[in-house]
Amino acid sequence: RQQNKIIKRKMEVKVMKVGLIYTSTTPELIQTVEDEVKKQLGSDVEMYSLEDASILADVRNAGYVTAAPAARLIGMDMKAVEGVDAMLNLCSSVGEVADCAQDAARYLGVPIVRVDEEMCREAVRKGTKIAVMATLPTTLEPTKNTVLRVAREMGKKVELIDALVEGAFGLDQEQFKEKMSAKAAEVVDEADVILFAQGSMAYCEEDIAEKYN
Repeated sequence: RQQNKIIKRKMEVKVMKVGLIYTSTTPELIQTVEDEVKKQLGSDVEMYSLEDASILADVRNAGYVTAAPAARLIGMDMKAVEGVDAMLNLCSSVGEVADCAQDAARYLGVPIVRVDEEMCREAVRKGTKIAVMATLPTTLEPTKNTVLRVAREMGKKVELIDALVEGAFGLDQEQFKEKMSAKAAEVVDEADVILFAQGSMAYCEEDIAEKYN
């Protein structure tokens, strides 16, 4: 009688590689992003970071996204695509540039995920009066555009409240938190949701949620 032989083979598990595309970083932002990526995708995920601070600097100086910084961002995406499975765009100021690169990303089979898009959808799910907090006008407007776009896609009408935290960009943690808290106090009574437009604000979330929820 012939016996069946079971051969156990060690399965090779492909480790996911994620490209992190920054235009500006702080130690807090890097730590927050990397912790969240590991939480969502597993501790063995590999991360490949690219940063070009001149992109945000040029956008700030011009007051809007001009051709040169947009091209440099797309160039970073195309550089990352050679060695990653997905890309995470971490700058809301140039989120619409990431949108325009989506067709190329789909063709190449390496998606570009905007860090702020699902956040905007969640804000629309939770309320109709949305206060958008940002430290830069160049971040405020693109984020508002994204909220309006996803609201339209979701069939909801929303009212946006500008919450520009002037003078907060570049401050240390404690000063930054104070500015954020003061601005949140100004808008909390008229808003259903307070939306942070920048990843660099993430470490203030718990503090402000405890004060104003």
